[in-house]
Amino acid sequence: MDQTTDPAAPGEPAPETLFEQIGGGRAVAAVVDLFYARVLADPELTPYFAGKDVTRLKAHQRVFVGSALGATSPYTGRAMGHAHQELGITGPHFDRVVDHLAAALAERGADAATIGLIAAKLAPLKPDIVSG
Repeated sequence: MDQTTDPAAPGEPAPETLFEQIGGGRAVAAVVDLFYARVLADPELTPYFAGKDVTRLKAHQRVFVGSALGATSPYTGRAMGHAHQELGITGPHFDRVVDHLAAALAERGADAATIGLIAAKLAPLKPDIVSG
């Protein structure tokens, strides 16, 4: 991930979106893979994924995260509330998921400011996702 905060070099346009700033689709895919490895290894979160097609979930997550960060491909999956309503996700478990995402971003080289910006974009989803 490119974590420079300096303006673009002379003659080069500055990245326009957070998606571009973190390295685009390849960076998002790498973060999503790390994120799922962490979440699926977490004994408190693993039950939420029992019987789920993780490959399909990763594909949706890549598009969702990319879209949230300004990628041109729109997220066309189910609304967050609908997709998570029967899972009974608790507030603490939502927070654990966000922590795993932040750790995956950090592992891929994202700085604290970038992680904060991404978390700020995802935090408003909590009321839609938490139902337990």
